[in-house]
Order: sequence, then structure tokens, then C-alpha cells
Amino acid sequence: MNEIMRTILWLPEQASTFARAVDQLHYFVITVTMLSSVGVGLLAFGFFFKYRQRRLRASTPEVVPSVRFEIAVISVPLLFFLAWFVQGYRDFVWYSTPPKDTMDVYVMGKKWMWKFAYPDGPNAVGTLHVPANRPVRLLMTSRDVIHSFFVPDFRIKMDVLPGRYTETWFEATKPGRYQVLCAEYCGTWHSQMWGEVVVMPPAEFDDWMTKQRAGALVDRVDTGGDDGSNFHGTLVEYGKRVAMGQGCLKCHSLDGSQHIGPTWLDLYHRTETLDTGEQIVADEGYLTDSMIDPRAKIVKGYQPVMPTYRGKLSAPQAAALVEFIKSLRSDNLDNVPSKEAIYEPVRQ
Repeated sequence: MNEIMRTILWLPEQASTFARAVDQLHYFVITVTMLSSVGVGLLAFGFFFKYRQRRLRASTPEVVPSVRFEIAVISVPLLFFLAWFVQGYRDFVWYSTPPKDTMDVYVMGKKWMWKFAYPDGPNAVGTLHVPANRPVRLLMTSRDVIHSFFVPDFRIKMDVLPGRYTETWFEATKPGRYQVLCAEYCGTWHSQMWGEVVVMPPAEFDDWMTKQRAGALVDRVDTGGDDGSNFHGTLVEYGKRVAMGQGCLKCHSLDGSQHIGPTWLDLYHRTETLDTGEQIVADEGYLTDSMIDPRAKIVKGYQPVMPTYRGKLSAPQAAALVEFIKSLRSDNLDNVPSKEAIYEPVRQ
């Protein structure tokens, strides 16, 4: 039945764990809507003949429906709407809650291309490689205008906004190649803003990733210029370089000690109390917002002295800084650089 309905409605292939659930909700809504429409149409057609004018100046009789009839007329459509809500909300919670073991990939939309960056490398333009049967979280931002990342075969679509991060996730189930489209009009070549997701068997993907990181195929990391630059390395390494270049480490410590601003050690996913008493979790969105509008959410006990980096940091630089902060964990001290390592000259 699933294949019959998918064929009738001209839906693309179901290539992710979301696809079947989204389609089933679609089938349910379409079926109920069409049956209801046919029922109402036939009823109206019957009433047209049953209650037609039989003689001139005939008065319409007053109809007083019973309470049971009114309850039925209201409750039956309401039950269908509630059924749609229950099924849709359950899937929405699933769709908007990435598993803890997701593989993160940074995505940047730009007129008119998609750029992808893995936290530990490599980086690519237009083509995203992912393993099958492994959840992947996309952390997305735009460099210019609003875009929308849409993979029809996965049934995922999420707006990509300049100046902030949005996220979505998926788990591909079938190796193959799947088209990426932009679903938000973004300019002259919007219709040609294509990309591709290459889904590989897990073992094949791991081999591919090892070769990429070993330097067999080296991609560029965009450092904020119009065309990028030749920084070869991971986002964490690049984030360290950006932090040094922007002077972030003059106010934020990396070893847990108190300083002008909150320490970056164990900051990621830490619950912070703001000066308003509100509690927030330092996730990717909060960290990025704090760079762009640092005075919007001030951590209790600290002064609002941090300048805004709006216009100073490009989307790839902000993503690299976030990855650098995420790597600073007390349970992985090997990733926490010493003060000497922080301030050593950066090799060009």
C-alpha cells in the first residue's frame, strides 16, 4: 500500500528514517481530506435536488437540529484533527530531537552553492558524504540571504539564516546519491543552487574519511574571504587560530580559571544563569548568538563588556570558534592547549 500511495502522489524515493513516517501522515491527511470532500460534494448535490424549490413563493421550513446532531457534526471533524495532531506532533518531536551520537557537519549556504565542513575535516563544496544508518546533524548558517536546505528523498527541509545557526538531522537508510535543493527563493540562480548527498556504506565511509584526513584529497577551509584561503586543517585548529587572531583569549580562559568573561573549558552544554535569573544551555545557537549580540544574554557575575563581532566574523569562522570551544573539555585535557601553545606564532 505504501508504494501504491507513493506512486499515486508522485512522491520521491524514501531514503531516510523520516521518509516513511512523513509520508504516512501525508497519506492519512490526503485520504481523509479527499473522502470528506467527496462526501460533502455528494451531500450538497443530494440536497440540491431534495430541497429544490417546488412551487413559487414557497417558504423554507425552520430546521432545529437536535443536540446529538450538533455534537456529532462538531466532534467527528475534531477527532480527525486531533488524530492528525497526535501523529504529527509525535513525529515533530522525533524530527527536532537529534540523537546524542550524531555526526556533526557544518553547512553554509551562499549564492549559489552549499559548503560542507566536518569538525575534524575534510571540507567540500556541493557534495556531502555521509554514512548509511548513522544519524547526521547539520548545523547550518547562511553567508548572505535566507536559503532553505531541502533533500526531497530524506523528507527534510530547514531554513538557513544569515547571522545564526539552525539545525536538522537525518539518518539515511540507502546508499546512493540524493539531490539537495534550495527551497527559499534567494536570487537569480536560486533554481540552480544544487548539491548532492552521497550516502556510503559505513565501512566505505570510514575508509573515505581516513584518506581525506590523511591528506589524500585536501579541500580548502573558507577563512572568511570571498574565495577562501589555503588553511589546511580541522575546524578545531582553525577555531584556535581565529580565537587568537580576534583576541578572544584576552578575556576567556581555557583552563577553568576566572577571567573577564566565562571560561571556555567545559562551556559547551553547560547550564549558565543569566543576570535576569533565566537559565540557558550553552549550545551551538547560544555560542553563535553570543558572538553576534553579546549583550542580549549576559551571564550572571560578568560585566557586559564584550564587543559585538557582527560583520567581523564570517560564518565559517564562527563555526570554527564553536568547534574549538566544544573541544575544550576537562575529560579530554589533550585537546586543551597550554598557554605557550596558545600564544605561539601561527605557521602560515
